[in-house]
Amino acid sequence: MSKNITRRKFFSHAAATASGLALGSDLIDFSGTGETLDEATDLMDEVLKYRKIDSHAHVYFTPDSPEIQIDFADRLGIEKLVISRPMSPGSKGLPEEFVRCNNLILGAVSKFPDRFIGQATLNPTYLQESMDEIDRCMDHGMVGLKLYNHVKLSDPLFYPIIEKFIDLKMIILMHMGIGRSRVVLDAREPKNVSTPEDFVIAAERFPEAMFQLAHLGGGGDWLDACKAVKPYSNVYVDLSGSNNEADIIPFALEQLGEDRLLFGCDNSFYQGVGHVLAAELNENQRKKIFFDNYNSILKKSGKNVD
Repeated sequence: MSKNITRRKFFSHAAATASGLALGSDLIDFSGTGETLDEATDLMDEVLKYRKIDSHAHVYFTPDSPEIQIDFADRLGIEKLVISRPMSPGSKGLPEEFVRCNNLILGAVSKFPDRFIGQATLNPTYLQESMDEIDRCMDHGMVGLKLYNHVKLSDPLFYPIIEKFIDLKMIILMHMGIGRSRVVLDAREPKNVSTPEDFVIAAERFPEAMFQLAHLGGGGDWLDACKAVKPYSNVYVDLSGSNNEADIIPFALEQLGEDRLLFGCDNSFYQGVGHVLAAELNENQRKKIFFDNYNSILKKSGKNVD
């Protein structure tokens, strides 16, 4: 595949391929590019040749949500999705809330055990309940933790939780504030949302822990985020999000190296796959980002994909 493939071309080809397959015909791409469905199919062959673990995925409290996520994954050759259901922003974060969220994940994993990998959520304000919930979720095969914005990652309330996950040899995925930058703070974000500086504080205090900085393409200040966590090899970044500016992956690669970048979609599936394919990466780098890097993390706890 040409290194000059664009996200727009990827999306139009993907749409044309899906439509053409549904119609069972060799139509011309109706996106206005004048390219044939055969060319679009060639691109999708390239998409499907890479094994993929989506390191940042979700299911929702709707009856068909797991099936919807699996459908997207099937179209794009995503072998495994690491799913969570964090509590709603602004909620009280009560124990009954995070237990309900985790039960949703356990149900989805039970329904699709070969496709979903579960992650727990919690609120360290309720430490004993959180510790009990970690034990319950890990006993049911969950791998890792997904947190939102009830408590900052750098808050001492998290210290016992982080120490627990050091012992488990599992990664902690933390939401990074959307819309925050070095200049303007988005007033819509809760005051406890984690910023790159919180990752720095946690990574310095707990060098044995593994942290995943969420959605580099999610609308935050990705330049600042990469620079901030550059010295900390225990901080990985996932590339998920729908705001996929062209320089995100090259800059992250330059700052962090190819072993700390994780493929993820955050349910923006076509963007998640498209911007990895659009970046100027060699075959080994694509394989690492799409699959190998996250599988190496899973291997630390013996939960890796065969």
